[in-house]
Formats: sequence, C-alpha cells, structure tokens
Amino acid sequence: MFALLLAVAQIAEPTPTPDCSYDLEAMLALDRDAFDQDMDGGWRVLGMKEGCEIATAELIRAWRHEKRDHASILYWHEGQMRASGGQTNEAIALFQLSYKPPEFDVDFGWNHYVSGTIAFLVRGRAHLRQSIKRLKSLPAGESTSFTTPDGKVVKMSWPPNLNVLEAFERCWGKSYKEAYGTEACATPES
Repeated sequence: MFALLLAVAQIAEPTPTPDCSYDLEAMLALDRDAFDQDMDGGWRVLGMKEGCEIATAELIRAWRHEKRDHASILYWHEGQMRASGGQTNEAIALFQLSYKPPEFDVDFGWNHYVSGTIAFLVRGRAHLRQSIKRLKSLPAGESTSFTTPDGKVVKMSWPPNLNVLEAFERCWGKSYKEAYGTEACATPES
C-alpha cells in the first residue's frame, strides 16, 4: 500500500514552473540592436531559459508593438520562440512575414531557409529537401563574413543556414525545438 501511495505522490508532483520574469520597462527601453542582436542580452537572456519560449515570444511581440518596428528578423525570432514552445501555426504565420522580396535575396538564400523551415513544421519533407537543394546551389558571395554590432567579424559557413535545414532533415519527425537546438540533430552522422 505504501509503495502505491508513493507512486501516486510522485506522479502528482507538479513540474516546477520556470522563472520567466523580466523587466519589461528595461526591455522596451532597448534599441533594436541591443534587444535583438546582442547574443548575451535583450530577449535572448529569457529565450535561453527552459520553458520560457512563449514568454519570450510575447516579449518580442510587445517590443515590436511598442517600437512599431516590423523588421522581418523580429517576426522570425518571435516565430522561432513560438515554434520552440509548440505554437506551430503561429510560428508559421510569423515566418511567412519574414520572406524577402526576391530581388533582395538573390545571393543569400534567406527565402530558401524560410521555406525549408516551414516545410519542416508542416511535415512537407519533399519541400524541405527542395529547399536544401536550392540553398546548396547558391554560389558563394564575395564575402562570407559579417560584422556584429559590437565590431566582431564572424565568418559564416556557406551557404547560410544550410546546417539548420540539414538538422531538420536528420531529425525528421522531431519537434522544432529538438531538431533546431540539440547537438544530436546538429551533428552529421559519420
């Protein structure tokens, strides 16, 4: 009888709620670079906390609305947080807002990345593979590096984001959060 009560007590024990609190006023005071591009600041501090994905998406949404800033990268990052938190339909809608006009994406492949990510979410494997193929066909540009807001020069692998789409292919059927964010999915099999 004691063992049964212990088993029931363990099942009924609630999972601890993550601390997803933040200073909204301080976040809203940040400019876009500090809010969105600082890898150790802005929304990313909250986004790195397990279980705070939807709270992070809501923070990005609040910042966008407060600043009336509709940069596509903000839609993208909010979408990533919603996808990681299991809000797939909302994520897809946000990802669709991040497509670039074709003339501005000729040599970078952002739209292939967006299409491949959406294909993964809607379970369209053939479309994901097509996005991977199109991304691989991009010729390398003159420069495969960029400078971060703090002045660091970062070398990009070419083509950009191919590693993410290939992780989606390797981890087909898994959640966005797992396929995007785990070492097992990120590492090609030898």
